[in-house]
Amino acid sequence: MDDGSSFHSVRLSRRAAVAAGFGAIASAVGTGVAVAAEHPSLVYMREVAKDLLAANRQGTVASFLRAIQRHADVPEIALYSLGQYKASLASAQRDLYYRGVATFMSRYFADQSREYRVAKYELGEVRSDAKDVLISSKVFLITGATYSVTWRLSPRGKGYKVTDAKVLGFSLVYMQRGLFTSFLSKRNGDIGQLVAALNRP
Repeated sequence: MDDGSSFHSVRLSRRAAVAAGFGAIASAVGTGVAVAAEHPSLVYMREVAKDLLAANRQGTVASFLRAIQRHADVPEIALYSLGQYKASLASAQRDLYYRGVATFMSRYFADQSREYRVAKYELGEVRSDAKDVLISSKVFLITGATYSVTWRLSPRGKGYKVTDAKVLGFSLVYMQRGLFTSFLSKRNGDIGQLVAALNRP
């Protein structure tokens, strides 16, 4: 996002993996994959799939934004993404920063969803990781390429929220943190500049 470009310099291999991870879950509804277990987290993932399927078909920022705001724990992801600069986020900046993070993710996924198309998607095992739930999956692109994606769901109230997805071993929120902290390191940790860049039209 150096003058609008720093956040869009992720390498192609990672871009493909990210797009596959978020585009593929959308195809779960369409493929009609049967899931043997009825763990509550799988029930929730079907809701995520329904909304992301609609977003994938529309391919718009607005459609992805609706899905992200509904299913992702945006505040937790946003705070994690600040890394060592987290303490510098003023309370008055929080709402605008959270909105900017959701918009940033939506713009990226909408853009990549037009380039990487998913043929089918399969859900795998559900396992616990402390208080969180990890759901493994496999993505099949129309090109024949496949990706392994592991979804991290964290308990929130009576349900779950998505807090991360690991694609080909790459954590999406960790990658985002790298982008944000790199941006801030070049600007003396000025979070105001990050907030402005994330909310730029």
